[in-house]
Amino acid sequence: MHTLCARGTMKPEISAAVGFLSRFLRIKGHMNDRQLQTFSQTLQDILLEQYKHHWFPDRPNKGSGYRCIRINHKMDPLVGQAGQRIGLSIQQLYLLLPSELTLWVDPFEVSYRIGEDGSICVLYESHPSINGNPSVATGNSIPASSVAQVSPMVDSHISCKEELLVLGRTSPAKPYMMTVSS
Repeated sequence: MHTLCARGTMKPEISAAVGFLSRFLRIKGHMNDRQLQTFSQTLQDILLEQYKHHWFPDRPNKGSGYRCIRINHKMDPLVGQAGQRIGLSIQQLYLLLPSELTLWVDPFEVSYRIGEDGSICVLYESHPSINGNPSVATGNSIPASSVAQVSPMVDSHISCKEELLVLGRTSPAKPYMMTVSS
């Protein structure tokens, strides 16, 4: 059996990550549909190839650092490669993408942080099912196929909750209870 089949698919997670990055290019870069589609497809193909031996649904944190997309004082080489495919220089990508972005692409979850001190936000989440295929948990009846859908970008200084309201959440909010003791 092929390793990817034995380990499960990573396409929903990669689609979520690629869609998230593509939104920045659409809003800030005024890309035409063909350029955006080429960037998205190129980055998706690169990530599928890059992660194929580093995807462990039975241990989702294993390889997380390898699968992390990072933009700070250095452009992530995989994002840079996809950008160059549509004629964007590294300098242009720096202008279009957040200057401090960390994007974790892990089995069953894609999360991100904008800024070194920013909150970590969950962009996509699913749960493994009994037969090994993930059951996608999407909020507001948003189909998993819409994960890569382009939607408006927001100011990086607002909260995760506000950000997700504008960007479109792809998984339901988790019910957390916070207790404060004195």
